[in-house]
Amino acid sequence: MKILDWYIFKRFLRTYLFVVSMVTLIILVVDYTEKVEDFIRNKPPTYELFVTYYLNLAIFWANYVSPLMVFITVVFFTANMAAKTEIIAILSTGVSFLRFTRPYALASLLIAGLIFYLVSYVIPIADTKRLAFEQKYVHGGTYYYDKRDVHIQVSPNVYAYLSSYNNSTQQGDKFTLEKIENNRLVQKLTASYIVWKPELKKWSAVDYSIRTITETGETMTYGKSLDTTLALEPKDFESTQDMEKTFTLTELNKHIQKLQLRGAEGVELYQIERYSRMANPFAIIILTAIGVIVSARKSRGGVGFQIALGFALAFLYILFFMMSSGIAKKGAFDPFWAVWLPNIVFSVIGVVLYRTVPK
Repeated sequence: MKILDWYIFKRFLRTYLFVVSMVTLIILVVDYTEKVEDFIRNKPPTYELFVTYYLNLAIFWANYVSPLMVFITVVFFTANMAAKTEIIAILSTGVSFLRFTRPYALASLLIAGLIFYLVSYVIPIADTKRLAFEQKYVHGGTYYYDKRDVHIQVSPNVYAYLSSYNNSTQQGDKFTLEKIENNRLVQKLTASYIVWKPELKKWSAVDYSIRTITETGETMTYGKSLDTTLALEPKDFESTQDMEKTFTLTELNKHIQKLQLRGAEGVELYQIERYSRMANPFAIIILTAIGVIVSARKSRGGVGFQIALGFALAFLYILFFMMSSGIAKKGAFDPFWAVWLPNIVFSVIGVVLYRTVPK
């Protein structure tokens, strides 16, 4: 890159980091004031409070506000450049407007790539620790699964039943596992209870019996303990609040497949999370382009007008995304289009605005 590219590139990243840091710090202060009474009452260890919780919360919010902060950053410092006639001077040397946007594109690609890696593999691990801290020190202790008579499809034509489940012992009572073929029961396992064995990552059925039905008759098998592998884990009985945020991208894809296999409700929430992790980094590139286009020209209304216009466009984007995602969560709209439609619409807006820029 040339001197001009480095000038814009470094200014972009420096301003972005400053804005994100300030906004995140404000959010953390507000969060502390809201929860300080819980912290005084439950007395979390200092390390867990500031590292396990607030460091991970800072990472979460820095990622969450990044698309909007990138847009505001671009509008703010580009409008300042335009107001000081720097952009006019650059273009008057023969540099095309498209060439002028190169450092913006490189910086946005760098941020988008980093955000995609973070939301796919780093932030889910951080969110797991953060949410566990909140459950313990804010929401009042260990989560208990209180549902009764649970029916779950664990694989094609295989259905499990538990009368209840205990999170602390990882035990499910009065367990049955039925295999159905051609609308006919062919095998049924019944156990007093099943218990999770973490060292084997398997369930152990205790005091079990297996009834096998064939065309020629039935057979019964009895035993004290039987290790079995099911598409079911203790995590399936933990709190589902913000659970979609705790999966890495690989785990999220597997979880979606498992829910679809079971025919479970609420799979749209996880699909929206998956598509959002791919769409949000792309949104950073789109909003950067729109930000440059909106703020690159010198306006009679001054910098304030361009910044206000930038805020208005950012607000419309967020509103559009929230509305489409909300409709998709209710199953009335395809999750893929719900997440990507705002990007598609604003890409078209960006192309239209680009055609109006003096080159």
